[in-house]
Amino acid sequence: MPRSAELQRLIDGLALFPDWEERYRAIIDLGKRLEPLSDEEHSETNRVRGCVSQVWLVEDEPEQDPVRMHFRADSDSFIVKGLIGILLSMYDGQPPEAIVEMDSMKVFGELGLDRHLSPLRSNGLFSIDREIKKRAAARVA
Repeated sequence: MPRSAELQRLIDGLALFPDWEERYRAIIDLGKRLEPLSDEEHSETNRVRGCVSQVWLVEDEPEQDPVRMHFRADSDSFIVKGLIGILLSMYDGQPPEAIVEMDSMKVFGELGLDRHLSPLRSNGLFSIDREIKKRAAARVA
């Protein structure tokens, strides 16, 4: 499946940082650029289970774009917000079929996330990823 230009720019950009401290800062900066959620969207209904940090995921209504899926998300953790930014660069604006087929583990490996995130952070990242794919699978069905 071809990658979005945004995702490829992100992968290429993070590869420029040889030091993981610098990559973490870049990932945190990515999270700072997320579109904020409203107070109402920070609800229990939108909370993603399986994350140590608080994470809220909102899917825009399909009527706005019946062909592609659009997501917004937030977290109470700066690094998790950055990880959400990575996920959104993978999935936002993609058709549900492409989201279901995306090999996110391969992308996480290319970014080095599989080696540099703590087990708790990895579990949280996988929980958000699973939730997005679950919502995409429901649209495909």
